[in-house]
Order: sequence, then structure tokens, then C-alpha cells
Amino acid sequence: MKSFTVERGLVAPMDRANVDTDLIIPKQFLKSIKRSGFGPNLFDELRYLDEGQPGEDCSRRPLNPDFPLNQARYRGASILLARENFGCGSSREHAPWALEDYGFRCVIAPSFADIFYNNCFKNGILPIVLEAGVVDALFRQLYASEGYELTVDLQGQQVTTPAGEVHRFEVDEFRRHCLLNGLDDIGLTLQDAAAIQAYEQGLRQRSPWLFDVIK
Repeated sequence: MKSFTVERGLVAPMDRANVDTDLIIPKQFLKSIKRSGFGPNLFDELRYLDEGQPGEDCSRRPLNPDFPLNQARYRGASILLARENFGCGSSREHAPWALEDYGFRCVIAPSFADIFYNNCFKNGILPIVLEAGVVDALFRQLYASEGYELTVDLQGQQVTTPAGEVHRFEVDEFRRHCLLNGLDDIGLTLQDAAAIQAYEQGLRQRSPWLFDVIK
């Protein structure tokens, strides 16, 4: 998993509350479990004027010109600014996969659905909770200034605006450690690979009959 330390990036808006995971990545794309390739179908129903299908060449599909991600001013954004209860609905892990594959490293919102929030940390995305009034102010600044960027510092747990305003955010220390070091569940386990291997070798010696059927 890619680590997260400091991200200074362009901000794109998702200016609606209760964005569910089916809107983030529609159900027809859930057949694949590769964890990659979902970026072109992120927000598919909002982003395109037709209905997308798995394996389709999205470069030939008609774009919705009113959707922010299709507008030149937000091209290359790595920070998504959202509203309340972002990521609600089903627990599909494909939602953070799609956000990460598109290029988003961070999502800022007043609140998140619990499962989506947890899945973000496991897939290299930092979900930041800021007060609704602060998010309102960030939206106003974003719309007023093309090329609006934020600096997100996970080590210092703060978001800094172009004007120098600093907004602190809270994050669980264990999740912070994992994200700073690029450790997902597998990465955490592999840190103890030597101890696991030593235990298995010892078990083979103590109880060889348990491994008789293992070739």
C-alpha cells in the first residue's frame, strides 16, 4: 500500500450529502476483485451521459459537462471535498479502490459512513473529518479560486489552506501509523514474517504428523 505523509494537491468538489458507495462505483463493476482499473468508472452515473459496462472503453463515452471531474479546472485533483455521510450504503471495498485508482489520496467531509471510513485507511486513502462550518468555508474558497489547493499533513494532523489557515483533524494513532508507513493488513502481518516462519518450523518438528498430508 502506498504511504501517506504530506499531500499538497488540487481539490475537486463533490457538493452533495449522502453520497453512497453505489454512486461512487456502480454495482455492475463489482465483478472484478483486482483492486485496480476502477478509476475510469468512478462516479460513473454522474460522470457520463450513458450507462457504463465492465470492460468498456470509457474514452469513447459521452461526458456530462456539468460534472466537476469532467471540467478542466479540476483535472488531476488528488483531494476530494465532500459533504455529510460520504460513503454510505453498501460496504463494497471497490469504492475506495475506485477513488485511489482515479488519483485521490484524501477525502475531506463533515462525516463518513463507518465501513467506508475504515476501508479508506486499508487502501491508502486518508479520510478527514472537519466541522461542517469549516467544510462550508472550504467549498466557498474552492469555488472562488481556480486551481485551489490544500496541503494535508498526516504527521502533523492538519490541513492548510492557500491563505495559511490551519485546520486540525483527529485520527486514530494506529491508523495513522499504518498509513504513514504504507501498511495494510498484509503488510502488518509480513512485519512478523520471520517469527511466523520460525513458529511453523518449530511446529513441524514438534508435531510432524500434522503435515503428513501437506506436499
